[in-house]
Amino acid sequence: MAEVYRDALGIPHIRATDVGDLAEAQGEVTARDRGWQIEVDRLRASGRLSELIGEAGVAWDAFARRARLDDTARRALKETDAETRAFVARYAAGVRRGMADVGAGATEFGALDMLFGDARPLEPWEDHDPLGVLHVAHALFSTFPVMLWREHVAATLGDAWVDAFAGYGDGGDETLPTSGSNAWALHGSRTASGMPLLAGDPHRIFELPGVYQQVRLACDEFDVVGLAFPGVPGAPHFGHSGDAAWGVTNAMAHSVDVSRERLRRVPGGYEALGPDGWRGVDVERSVIRVRGGEPVEVEALETERGTVVTELRADGEELIGWSVRMPARTNSDLGAGALLGLLRARSASDVMAAFGRWVDPVNRVLAADRSGTVLAATVGVTPDRPRPERRLPLRAESVEPVPDRTGARPLEVADVEVDANERPRRAAIDLGWAYSSPHRADRIALLLEELRPRSVDEFAPVWGDTVSGSATALLPFVPRGALPPPATAVRDALLEWDGRMDAASVAGGMFAAWRAALVRRVAAHPALAALHAPHGFGAVFDPWLGVTGQVAAALARLLAHPALRDDVDALAAAALDDAADAAEWGATHRLLPVHVLGDVPGATDPGAHLDVPLSGDGDAVRCTGSTPGLTDRSWRGSVARWAWDLADRENSLWSVPFGAAGDPASPHFADQLAGWSEVRPARVVTDWARLRPDAPTGTS
Repeated sequence: MAEVYRDALGIPHIRATDVGDLAEAQGEVTARDRGWQIEVDRLRASGRLSELIGEAGVAWDAFARRARLDDTARRALKETDAETRAFVARYAAGVRRGMADVGAGATEFGALDMLFGDARPLEPWEDHDPLGVLHVAHALFSTFPVMLWREHVAATLGDAWVDAFAGYGDGGDETLPTSGSNAWALHGSRTASGMPLLAGDPHRIFELPGVYQQVRLACDEFDVVGLAFPGVPGAPHFGHSGDAAWGVTNAMAHSVDVSRERLRRVPGGYEALGPDGWRGVDVERSVIRVRGGEPVEVEALETERGTVVTELRADGEELIGWSVRMPARTNSDLGAGALLGLLRARSASDVMAAFGRWVDPVNRVLAADRSGTVLAATVGVTPDRPRPERRLPLRAESVEPVPDRTGARPLEVADVEVDANERPRRAAIDLGWAYSSPHRADRIALLLEELRPRSVDEFAPVWGDTVSGSATALLPFVPRGALPPPATAVRDALLEWDGRMDAASVAGGMFAAWRAALVRRVAAHPALAALHAPHGFGAVFDPWLGVTGQVAAALARLLAHPALRDDVDALAAAALDDAADAAEWGATHRLLPVHVLGDVPGATDPGAHLDVPLSGDGDAVRCTGSTPGLTDRSWRGSVARWAWDLADRENSLWSVPFGAAGDPASPHFADQLAGWSEVRPARVVTDWARLRPDAPTGTS
C-alpha cells in the first residue's frame, strides 16, 4: 500500500516505502485517473482497438499487427533485466487493481456500450502491456512514414522532386515541421541563483486526455516530479529528482531502415528477395474482431529486414511491400532499462548513464544537477547508414544490413544550449536526412540573448513567442505589382505586418488565409497532378501522404521550383483575393482536441467544447500547428510546458493543455486549459503539508 496526495490541480503525488510498491501505486492511480486512455493505448498495442470502437479502429489494428507491436513488447519484457522486469510487472499489477476498482467505469466505456447496444467487458492487463503502451507512443513517431511520402513523390513525379518536398529540411527556406519540441538550458552563470535552469515544451498531437501526465513519485530511494506517459511507469522524458533534472527533444534521426520488398507467393506463404536471393518470410495470420462490423483478416509478414507494414501491391507476377526494421524489435529492447535509472539519478552524469539504455525515439537530452553541471547529448539507437541511404527506402534485393549505433558522448554546456529539432551543428549527431526549420531554435536563442532571463518566471515570453517562420519564408512571394483593391489591401497589410501570429491579429489572419489559399492552388497545379494518385500504402499512413499537407510543409521551396515559378505571381495574387475577408487569426485558429470518440460515428466527442482561440503557429516557438489549406484548427503543438529550477525544485513550473483527470465529469479534466493557452504554467508543489490526502492505493 502507498499514500496518495493531490495538489490543487488534482496532480497525484505518490509516496511508498520501496520501488516495487511505488510502481504498483503509480499503475493503480493512473488507472483511476486515466482508465479510458490507457486501455485504448493497450488495445492499440495489441491491434485490438476495433473490438472497442468498431470500424474506426481497423486501419490502426492492421498496422499494429503487421508491425507486431504486441509481440515486440512481450519480447522486450522477457529480455530486459530482472529488476526492470519486476518494476514493469508491479506497475501492471497496479493497473489491474485500479481498472477493476475505478478505471473500468470510465464514461467512454459506457457510452460505447450504449452506442453499440452491447457490453464489452475489459480484460486484465498483462505484465508486458506497459511496454506495449510505450511502443505505441513512438511506433509512428520516427521518420519512416515520411520516407513513404518521398517514395510516393519519386514514383509519381520523379526522383528530382524528392528534394523539392524536403521543405522542412535542407535549404533554409523551411516552413512547417512534421514534428518537434523546444528545450533550452541555462548554465548557472546566467541565472540569479547561480544554479542551472532547464525548460522546454514537447510538440505532439493534442490528444484528449493529454499525452503526458504530471506526477510525483517518492520512495526510500528517490523523490521525482515529472511528466509520465499514462500506462508506462516512471517519467522517462521530463523529470526533476531534486538533485538532477532532464528533458528531451526529438533528434529527427533516421532511426529505422525502410526497405522496398519484392515478394512472391509460394505454397504455404511467401518469399522475399534479398541480397542472397529468395528467402522465406515469416507469416502470422489473424482476424480483427470489429465491434458492430464484419471481421477483417490480416496477414503479418516479416522478412529478414523487418515487418512489412504496408498493403501489398501487384507488380507483374510479384508483390511489392515496404518493411520496417525497428531496432526495438530487432534487439528485443524498448529502452525500459532507462526507467529506473532516471528515477534514481542524482547527477547529470547519472541521467546520461540511464539514457545510455534508451532506444526509441532517438532524442536530444539536456540534463543538469546541483553541482552546476549541464550536459547535452543525443541518445537512442539508429542504423549506421550514411546520409544518402536515409533519403528513400532501400531496395531490399541489393542493400545489406548494417550494425546499429548509439548517440555520441555528452558535451558539457558552459553557457546556453538550445534544441528545437534543427540540423545539429555536430556531424557526429547529424543522424537524420530532413530536419525541422531552424526558425524555432534561432528565435529561442535570440530571445534568451535579448531577454537574459535569470529565473523560470522570466521564460513566458520565450514559450509564448508567436513570430512565424512561414512569414519569413513566404512574404517574399507576395506580388508587388498592380492588383485589384481587395487584394491590394491584403498585400499592404501583410507588408506592414510584424510577423506575429497572435490570436487577435487581423494581419495574422490575413496571412494564414493567403497561405492556405496559396497551398490549395499549388496542390492543384498541373505539375503536381500525378501526386494525387492513390498511394496504396494503407489508410494508417494517410496523414503523412496527404498532398495538401505536404505542399504546405514545402511551400516556399515549391514556389521557387522551375515547374511552378512562372505561375507564382498569378497564384499568389489570386490567393490574396481569397484572404480579403479574413478575420483575426483566433477566429479560425482554435484548439482541436483529438479524442478517440471523435472518430466513432454517433459518439459524443468530450473535447468538442474546448475549442479556445490560440495564438501561435506550426513553426512558431509557441507551437499550435494546423494544416494550411485544409484547416486552421490546431491539432498539434505544445502538449506540456516545463521548467526545472536546480536551486529550488518548488520554483519549477509545469502545465499541460487539459488536466490531470481523464474523466470528462471531473473538475480536473480541463482545468489547466486557460493557464496553458495563456502561457501561465503552474508552480510545482512538493511540500507534503500543502497537499491533500487521497484514497491510498490497495483500497477501493
